[in-house]
Amino acid sequence: MARKLGVEDSLRSRERRSWQSISVLFLALGINKQLDLQTAFTEAGRVLAQYQGWYQQRQLVQLAFIALVAVTCVVAAFTLLIWARQAPISTWLALTGTTLVLGYVLVRAASFHHVDRFIGQRVLGFRWNWILEMGGIGLVILASLWRGRTGTSTNTAAIRCQGRERVYRR
Repeated sequence: MARKLGVEDSLRSRERRSWQSISVLFLALGINKQLDLQTAFTEAGRVLAQYQGWYQQRQLVQLAFIALVAVTCVVAAFTLLIWARQAPISTWLALTGTTLVLGYVLVRAASFHHVDRFIGQRVLGFRWNWILEMGGIGLVILASLWRGRTGTSTNTAAIRCQGRERVYRR
């Protein structure tokens, strides 16, 4: 019994970390959106590049920055997936939405002209950038409402116990 509770506590802890990470990520993205920090960061980089004389070679720095953002997004997504591997569906829905938003952030960070053309295209009347950003946010909101309404945490999570998979319900 103590082993069951330990595993269940571990699952609950991982799920909690997933939701906390999603919250912190969205808070940071909201602050960035309000303060337009990416524009300030870009302008500061442009001024620095011109001042130091490497403005003509800025593409290499831009590529390194995009690679850093991509690696950060991928690591964040995989970390959240690992933490929530046995989480309820509501948590997986939130992670799917978060992954869409991270994909949108990555696309916006790349901001190449052909990428901008792609995300500006319409599908069923909606632009891709809106589908990725608002669709992801909507999924996270839906998942949090579902989780709050049902009170689901790890109540029905599959728990591996002595080599067999069992489902424990409270």
